[in-house]
Amino acid sequence: MVAEPVTGSASTASGSGSRPRRLARTFTADLRPLRTSPAFRRFWIGEAVSATGTQVVVTTVLLQVYTETHSNFAVGAVGAVTFASLVVFGMVGGMIADAADRRVLALLTAGGMMLTSAALTLQALLDAPMWVLFGLIGLQTSLSALDAPIRRTFAARLLPTDMMPAVGALEGFSMTVALTGGPLLAGLLVSTAGFTEAYAVDMVSYLGLLYATWRLPSLLPEGGGTRAGLRSILDGFRLLRERPVLLMTFLVDLDAMIFGMPRVLFASLAVTQFHGGPRTTGLLYAALSIGGTLVAATGGWMSRVRRQGLVVAVAIGVWGAAVASFGLAQSLWLALALLVIAGAADTVSAVLRITIQQVSAPDAVRGRIAGLFMVTVTAGPSLGDLGHGVLAGFTSPGLAAFVGGVACLLGLGGLLLAVPSFVRYDGLAPAPAPDAEAGPRAATPADGEPVALVARDQAADGPA
Repeated sequence: MVAEPVTGSASTASGSGSRPRRLARTFTADLRPLRTSPAFRRFWIGEAVSATGTQVVVTTVLLQVYTETHSNFAVGAVGAVTFASLVVFGMVGGMIADAADRRVLALLTAGGMMLTSAALTLQALLDAPMWVLFGLIGLQTSLSALDAPIRRTFAARLLPTDMMPAVGALEGFSMTVALTGGPLLAGLLVSTAGFTEAYAVDMVSYLGLLYATWRLPSLLPEGGGTRAGLRSILDGFRLLRERPVLLMTFLVDLDAMIFGMPRVLFASLAVTQFHGGPRTTGLLYAALSIGGTLVAATGGWMSRVRRQGLVVAVAIGVWGAAVASFGLAQSLWLALALLVIAGAADTVSAVLRITIQQVSAPDAVRGRIAGLFMVTVTAGPSLGDLGHGVLAGFTSPGLAAFVGGVACLLGLGGLLLAVPSFVRYDGLAPAPAPDAEAGPRAATPADGEPVALVARDQAADGPA
């Protein structure tokens, strides 16, 4: 890992005073994005609250479906509906994000999700038929899939590129809090008040996000936008083919999630290998989140990583090795420690992969890249669940996890051999666009990106 040199007054301070400050900056969350941009600060807070509300809805829907049907098949059908909606509308969301003013689009999608939450509240109040609930959760998930790629383009327009790792860590932290706190809040609300009140909480949670989005400036894609359609999507895939480093950010994640995500085995391993029950299963799930939270809270160092591709490769290697070792572990505490390590490595990979995507993708196609990100993070773990479940059925859960971890490492090795430029990628000197490789880049910064930053990047365009 290569970090930026520390410059400025800190370098002239006394050793006893400057070293603790440097350590504090390195191993604490990088809050510069929140301090630098009031618009981003409002948006981050609003998105964190609404994400928690979304997790309240997801959990409440599952609880309501099981309470009213007592059918595990019906609960599984909810997962099928949400999966299909996310995959189909994720790419559509990326396409429209590059076609019009992203601020206006985000207001429409957030308003639609708020109205859908109001409808969910009404169906619970009126005890509507089950098909109404399924239709509304499908609509809510579809709107969420449209919304996510649009909002993922905001940070790169509001902040300079050197803050993108900090943005990724902050977003990872807020999502971890949402994934942990949302289900807990849903359980509390449903048990003490009821389904109606739980859905109402989600409806109210969108107010802050709508206000933060309303306060944003116009966010038209660079060049005025690309006409939505199949050609627009194909242009996004063409960009990936022309920029192997950008393509690798998706391929290495698919490798890690398809081969190395053992979450579907947790319930079985809790009983057969760790001699526990539901509580043990919960601990296994929580361990991954704990690792991610620790990295997000102490990840100031990621803002100074230059060899981002190399660090991503190392992180996925650690993930695969930890998962393989987890499959062989016989002690619960060792298994939990390995999952914490795996969760931490996964978060490092996610933060830096998103950073590479934000910096390497031109603003005009950033929505389509975010849409593809939505599809891969949805499809990868689901395909991993299928593969691990089938393999565990023929062998054992522990062996399935071990084989998956080893396959992840082998897949990573193959990808790095195919695209060696990925580990050489320099976060301070992104590769120029394919059509501009013959000459120097012009200093034409995107809206909100300081000219000085562009000039610095031009100076760093030499060999790493």
